[in-house]
Amino acid sequence: MNLRGKINFAELSDTGRVRDHNEDAIRSDPDIGLMVLADGMGGYNAGEVASGIAVQIVTDMAIEGAERQGRDDIDSHSGLMRQSIVLRDAVYRANKIIFQTAQSQTHCEGMGTTIVACMFFDNKISVAHVGDSRAYRLRDGELVQLTLDHSLLQELVDRGFYSAEEAQRSTNRNYVTRALGVEPTVEVEVHEHDVLPQDIYLLCSDGLPDMVEDEDIHLTISTFNASLDVVGQQLVELANDHGGRDNVSVMLAQVMESFSAKKKLFVKIAGWFRS
Repeated sequence: MNLRGKINFAELSDTGRVRDHNEDAIRSDPDIGLMVLADGMGGYNAGEVASGIAVQIVTDMAIEGAERQGRDDIDSHSGLMRQSIVLRDAVYRANKIIFQTAQSQTHCEGMGTTIVACMFFDNKISVAHVGDSRAYRLRDGELVQLTLDHSLLQELVDRGFYSAEEAQRSTNRNYVTRALGVEPTVEVEVHEHDVLPQDIYLLCSDGLPDMVEDEDIHLTISTFNASLDVVGQQLVELANDHGGRDNVSVMLAQVMESFSAKKKLFVKIAGWFRS
């Protein structure tokens, strides 16, 4: 199913006010409803190598998977739809390639990247992530974080050492406990969510939430949602106005109408009987 026109997309990546180069990488494909964002880390430009590899591999494998038949198959082991499995396996593959590159190329030693990727299909969204790059959803005026950071701070919140409000204000937010390329294998967190018309989805690197509180992210999206491009520009400007200590990348998607694959199939079959 081609989703162009059913979902509007916008994206923006900025170096920020402190860093001298951008180690974030972003890529979208409106036709298959794909957005991928990676935030690289490592010495001498290696972070941008890792994030670039991650985004390229996930995009290529997602496009290849979208062209296969049986798009509505459910995996009996995980209970996930085939699109989610494709996304998850693409992140696995990216981890393997980044790790091998880091081991074989001296200038890439120690590199890694976080990643958050999503794919829309059949009135659903699949979200896969590793690390502290995030996905949010704005629905009916409520902003919800769809991903939980793989970070030391989030673990402390989970164990009750910090409240969510205290964590929001903490200065010790950048130690990730999971990333691509650090180990030969990685655990990829994947979730599926139902999608409704007028939902707005935001993917972002940690350069946004580290600088801008969720309430201000919420207010910005709600205020400027008539134009996703403007929302993206305003969010990046907010991050930079608050210090811009890191690269900041945002990707936005607004659902304009239903894209149910089952409904489309039903209409097609009904047409056969009418003819």
